[in-house]
Amino acid sequence: MSRITFVSAVVICFISTTSFASADDHILSAYQVLQQYDFPIGILPVGVTGYELNRDTGEFAAYLNGTCKFSLEGSYTLEYKSTITGVISKDRLKNLKGVSVKVLFFWLNIVEVVRDGDELQFSVGIASANFLIDNFVESPQCGCGLNCNGVEDH
Repeated sequence: MSRITFVSAVVICFISTTSFASADDHILSAYQVLQQYDFPIGILPVGVTGYELNRDTGEFAAYLNGTCKFSLEGSYTLEYKSTITGVISKDRLKNLKGVSVKVLFFWLNIVEVVRDGDELQFSVGIASANFLIDNFVESPQCGCGLNCNGVEDH
């Protein structure tokens, strides 16, 4: 084998391997990316159709087929818009847009989520609430949340 052919083969193999490694990053689901940043999958509902992530800045967008609304254990009602944006880093989601919670008669935007050990702190700006991370092991479904026995996916 000539020296040029050998070098060309090595370069092609390197480029192929590098491209393949980069492609692996795009194979990850939005739920797997959440786990890479130490968040449980259950902070996103079932049905994310895609996402964009700038790993340098942490800016992201996650996409659903439409607005997704559900109640959790009869207490809070959550609404996810079809596009959710924000900035993600290890144990912190900030500048969130597209996620709201109904408190009494008012809809408040959830602007930040911070993981602190076994708890997640959800902030609406003027107030926050802590929940055990065990509550977010499973992703809720649009329409029925976590109580979907006998209910089809929406």
